[in-house]
Amino acid sequence: MRALFRRKITWAALVVVAVAGAFALWAFQPWRLFTSSTIDEALPVATTVTTGTTGSTAPSAPPVSAPPAGPKELASGSFVTQEHATSGHAAVLELPDGQRVLRLTGLSSSDGPDLHVWLTDATAGGDWFKYDDGRQVKLGDLKATHGNQNYAIPAGTSLDGLRSVVIWCDRFNVAFGSAPLQL
Repeated sequence: MRALFRRKITWAALVVVAVAGAFALWAFQPWRLFTSSTIDEALPVATTVTTGTTGSTAPSAPPVSAPPAGPKELASGSFVTQEHATSGHAAVLELPDGQRVLRLTGLSSSDGPDLHVWLTDATAGGDWFKYDDGRQVKLGDLKATHGNQNYAIPAGTSLDGLRSVVIWCDRFNVAFGSAPLQL
């Protein structure tokens, strides 16, 4: 009887260990320590503006193409490491058509589960628990751990009071890195 009881405990223990191991693999995704991805998105630009006269019976000058205007930088800063080594540059740009984008250049960070890009009202660096306590503008999933990438800032978003961009791991509520922005 004792041998049967020991076998049941052994099987139960193995099941518990297997379930715990599967959960740990799902939660921590340790293989991401050895993975990375790269993206190289072009700097966003406005389209060419064509001017000319229409609806007139008089001869008109041929249409003139104006060169596209470049984006205007509203704020920028360099990334500082927090939970994982992170470097690169972040800039909030306003395009000639009024659209605003966050541009990350030369980004280098670790891979991790559930990574997102946020603009926040917290200062860059320091305690990484602070970023989900105040105001955040969630711009989307991190596209890649390395390279140059653009994130559209939703139209109508007030940038007043936002002070940093953060690479945020939502699963573990930690900042991989952040960059100061004075908006």
